[in-house]
Amino acid sequence: MARPSDSARRIVGLGFLPDEARHGFLIDIPKGSGSSEIICITEHRGNDLDHLGARTVDRPSPNDASLRVVIDRNRWLALAPAFWDEANRRLRANGLPVAKFIKNPAKPVPVHPSLGKELCILCWAVEDASPDDIPNALHNWEALAPEERWWLYTMTVATTGQAMQKGLGWRKALRAAIADNPFVKGEGLSPKARRELLGHSQLSLSL
Repeated sequence: MARPSDSARRIVGLGFLPDEARHGFLIDIPKGSGSSEIICITEHRGNDLDHLGARTVDRPSPNDASLRVVIDRNRWLALAPAFWDEANRRLRANGLPVAKFIKNPAKPVPVHPSLGKELCILCWAVEDASPDDIPNALHNWEALAPEERWWLYTMTVATTGQAMQKGLGWRKALRAAIADNPFVKGEGLSPKARRELLGHSQLSLSL
């Protein structure tokens, strides 16, 4: 059966394709504006994807196996607009609709799995870092090729992927590599060159 054209494909949230997806993420942003309020990011597969983003869901408990990230609103607002810009650039390049960043969406926001992995990496890097380190973390995260971000996610989630496993193993390493590592523009290999060294092919949907 032929895949529908991009213009006919149903897309919700940030690049999430409910009729095709077998994997996705959900960003749950509480109503209000309190700086200490917590944003949750969960990962879903299989039957959990039914109605993802189409209804209000219960917020996960701290030990929920699907809960990947808990991050306070101040840090979220410092990183989310830049992440949204990057995600929209990639969606646009693939001929898919972009999604406007909304501080207080009415419902949880479903996210394409590739983008969700990359968002988790960024959040894990700054979840306990000083807000002053977030611009540096964004520069370092943006300098990574998507394949590098996916690889980092795979390595991290295998051992310390639960939301409450902060400051351990790969989570600790991510903060050192992305948030604490000084960004110096022009140094090192470009993302394209590193992608070629990795030898990883893009996914069929090159987000």
